[in-house]
This record gives sequence, structure tokens and C-alpha cells, in this order.
Amino acid sequence: MTRVGVLFGGISAERGVSMRSGEAVVQALRSRGHDVVPIVVGRDIDQVLRVARIDVAFLALHGRFGEDGAIQGVLEWLGIPYTGSGVLASALSLDKLKAKELFRLHNIPTPPYYDLTGPVSDAQIEERHGSFGFPVMVKPRREGSSIGVSRATNPAELRAAVDEALRHDEGVLVERYIRAREVHVAILGDRVLGAIEVVPKRPFYDYEAKYSKGLCEYYFPARLAPTRYQGVLRLAERAHHALGCTGATRVNVLVTEGENEYVLEVNTLPGLTATSLLPKIAAGAGLDFASLCEEILRGARLHSRAGEDRSVAREADAAAVSRDLGDA
Repeated sequence: MTRVGVLFGGISAERGVSMRSGEAVVQALRSRGHDVVPIVVGRDIDQVLRVARIDVAFLALHGRFGEDGAIQGVLEWLGIPYTGSGVLASALSLDKLKAKELFRLHNIPTPPYYDLTGPVSDAQIEERHGSFGFPVMVKPRREGSSIGVSRATNPAELRAAVDEALRHDEGVLVERYIRAREVHVAILGDRVLGAIEVVPKRPFYDYEAKYSKGLCEYYFPARLAPTRYQGVLRLAERAHHALGCTGATRVNVLVTEGENEYVLEVNTLPGLTATSLLPKIAAGAGLDFASLCEEILRGARLHSRAGEDRSVAREADAAAVSRDLGDA
């Protein structure tokens, strides 16, 4: 039987969310008869993985060191197949600036933006902002779950928002605020599952709205005309491929009252909690939570030839150890 290690926790600001995702995945996979090893990720993860002797890793991590290519690199080195995107796609997707640069390269519409690197003075912010206008969304360059994200409507709020973002990252993204519907598209392997519309009861879809029950209304499928709905699905799929993503992703798209759509970001390890959007979309597409987890697990793989070579070597070492123990 394949021994599945579910990796969750981590050391990012999203540890709490990851703990909830991981616990849900462990229960789901065990309900389907899988041999599951829960692995709470810390800074000693390489040593923990060597001892755990798992055959495949199910990543239920979020944020830095879980969603940015770091843990993916460790697993490639150890030759352990894993769920989700590879090292490069993971790193690009979590880096909002690099993701938007690739969107522009592939002619994928995304809101206008500029970036800042801290520390920055009031004069530097004023010069960089120039005639960009208000309102704007201010975000840490490499964080997820809307952590450190603020809306600013004037220079004083912009200063405060930049300071808040800099508490989480040395890089800051300032993005034009687009009044639009918030639509999220789920992709699983080569299949686009559908799109859900999120209507937060707060000024925007922030951390509290995402993970507190009752603070959002959800509409599946998203309330769009059929042709526009299909167009949003195709746009999300283009963004997924532009970053080189694999496995399950969730693409955030803004849909205006006019004819414009804008891609905000691609999440390479979507949340798997009770309020998470990927399970809601999957359920609408006919996949219950346990089936969704099994589908994600089925897509686990290594993304480099070096990783494949290490996987073969690891299996050979394990066989040698078993023979030695048998001889003893």
C-alpha cells in the first residue's frame, strides 16, 4: 500500500489555515482506506521526511515555505512525488509581481500596478504613486490569504497600507482597485471544474471574510451569462498555464459590469477547510471532499529528471536496507 504523508502546518503566517486543511485531508484520505501519515511541518522537515519514509506527499501547506517552491525543492531532492505545482510554478505564483509580469507577457489582463521595496519614505511613495490615483489595493508581494492586504483611498491611508504590507514582506504591490464581481475558478489537472462568485459582507474579501463562517455569500455557478461564464473559465485556464501550474489551482478573476475581466492571482495550493472555495466548486461539479482529495493525490509526481533519479535511488536504498535487516 502506498504510504501517504500529508504535510501541513508550516512556518508561514497561514499556519493556522494549513492545520485545518491538513486535518481535513487526513480524515478524508483515511476514510478511503489510504495509509496516511500526518506530518506537521517545521524547520526540520528534511530530517522528518527521511524518518517518515513516505511514498508520496500530499501538500496541505499555504504561504511561504509551503507554497513558494521551498518544500517542493526539498521533495524533489529527496525523490518524493508530491501534489500541486513544481518548484518554479509555485515560486512564480506566490510572487505577485512576477506572476503579473507573466500575465502581461501572455496578454492576460490584470489590474494596473507598481511595486515598492522597503524601507520607503513618504517622498518616495509620493513620487512612485504619482498620478496613479485612488482607490488602490496594497499587498505584500509574497503572501497569501489576503494577509497584510489593505485598501487605500488617500495618501495617508496609502502610507499606512504600505507600512502594514512591509510588516509581512520587504516587497509591496500597489494595484488599481477594480470595482467588480469576485469570481474564483477551480482547475484540477486538465479539467476546469467551474467558477464560484464570492460576495463578502466586508469591504473586500480579506482574511476574516475568507475563514469566518457567515461573512460571505457564495453563488455556484457564478451569476454570469453562459458565454461570459465560459470566457472566464478559459481566461483562468490561460493564467494557470502561463505560470506552468499543475495539479489543483484556484484562479481569482475580477469580472466588471462592462466587458472586462482581470486575473488577480493563481493559488497553487488552495485551502481545503470548511469555508474554502475549491471544495465548494468541486462539490458543485459532483466531487465530494474525499473524492477531491483522492483526485489531487492521483496527480502527485516529481517535476524534474533529477528528482526521478533520486526516487529510484531511494527505493534501491530502501530495498538494500530491507535485505540487510533480513540477513541480520
